[in-house]
Amino acid sequence: MFENILHTIGRTPIVRINRLGPPGVNLFAKVEAFNPMGSVKDRMALSTIEAAERAGVLAPGQTVIEATSGNTGIGLAMVCAVKGYALVVTMSENFSIERRKVLRFLGAKVVLTPAELKGSGMLAKAEELAAAHDWFLVRQFENEANAEAHVRTTAEEILADFADRRLDAFVTGYGTGGTLKGTSRVLRERSPHTRIVVCEPDNSPVLGSGIPQPKGADGRPDGSHPSFRPHLMQGWSPDFIPRLVEDARAAGQVDDIVAVDGNRALEVTRQLARQEGIFCGVSGGATLAGALDVAAGSPEGSNILCMLPDTGERYLTTPVFEDVPVEMTEEELAISRSTSGGRFDAPKPAPAPQPVATAPPEPEPDPEHPAVDAEAERVAREAIDDLDTPVVLFALEWCEFCWAVRKLFRKLDIPFRSLDLDSVAFQEGDLGGRIRAFLHRDTGAPTIPQIYIGGAHLGGASDLFEAYGSGELARRLAPLGLTPAPVETDFEARSLLPGWLHKR
Repeated sequence: MFENILHTIGRTPIVRINRLGPPGVNLFAKVEAFNPMGSVKDRMALSTIEAAERAGVLAPGQTVIEATSGNTGIGLAMVCAVKGYALVVTMSENFSIERRKVLRFLGAKVVLTPAELKGSGMLAKAEELAAAHDWFLVRQFENEANAEAHVRTTAEEILADFADRRLDAFVTGYGTGGTLKGTSRVLRERSPHTRIVVCEPDNSPVLGSGIPQPKGADGRPDGSHPSFRPHLMQGWSPDFIPRLVEDARAAGQVDDIVAVDGNRALEVTRQLARQEGIFCGVSGGATLAGALDVAAGSPEGSNILCMLPDTGERYLTTPVFEDVPVEMTEEELAISRSTSGGRFDAPKPAPAPQPVATAPPEPEPDPEHPAVDAEAERVAREAIDDLDTPVVLFALEWCEFCWAVRKLFRKLDIPFRSLDLDSVAFQEGDLGGRIRAFLHRDTGAPTIPQIYIGGAHLGGASDLFEAYGSGELARRLAPLGLTPAPVETDFEARSLLPGWLHKR
């Protein structure tokens, strides 16, 4: 039982890799997805914020800002949510959309920077905003509290887990350099036989090039490193050498550098899921790819540990998932067709014969004139005739078509009221069902949703989307002082409708 979510950070498991590693070598992975926000960056997020609080450079009510490829920002968003700080992150536009959504869901503001400005561009934007608004800038690439998090937690956890066996190699990638510097410092002191191996993209050998990082007068990176090239490993290897990485190398805490091919990293990420059941991001697949190279050249009986920095959900719109289909494959369709039930292409079964009634049946209700009571009609009419909110949606909470209607209204910035007839508010006395009976009588349509604008019935979901496309929606809204917000020129409203609706 924990006081709050921050107390669950760390103590992540080390898991044996059984099917991917070479025979005779013991390959292990530290699975950082077990942190509450799914990545190793939760450690540094808590450490940097608490260090700033202790130093008095972060005051209650102050805004925190940082440049991030996603995981650091997500960890900071969790910490700031618990501690009550506002958070702004700057992020290059080419990082996965899922990260933006998770950050905003946690309450952070996400300021995108042009992709061509690379990591140094989003960092410069964060510095600019921090200076302009007196916000606390985390500076993860040079903040010593980042590395200290791994001195106190990651390294100690590894040493405890390997207390009864020799750790021959520790393999990690680098982003900020915090994991590398903090963990390797402790391992160098207390497990000096352990080789420290750093991985980076083979097409962007920033560290392995031996070329120093260009720096400004303040000693900080000045623009991109000349060896940097865009690569497939999000979260790995920015376009400059972070100070924490330089510190580790200067202190003799890097024994080897392994270059990893991007496409191999993608493939190993998929193999980890399908052969080991470990769902991680491409940076984890890339690190394991490097560890496999280390294992291939290690003596029999060697023990090798690699870091898997995060979970895979952050990469759904990236190339690692591009070959994963949404619809059923031919093989899956064949499985479906191997039995007769639950198929899209099977003829509907003939209705079963009805048993002979032993008593006179109850009279069938007249579908053209369903029973309506005065209370249900009053509640519905009050909503329909309310000119303060003239756009009214009668909906069901679970209905996909109702969600499509809500998404369109929000996209167009049209204020509306939604009466969710299956919600708790309408359950007593089956008020929701009775309102549905009124709507059936009033509109002639038994389905939900039903939409009214300015007291007049527009129709259901399909009617709304047709009205939007024809301009009828805008014409109905104009007398009410409402104008749909402009949208992208390539916006297709019907794309908001349930995907299965478009199947053949």
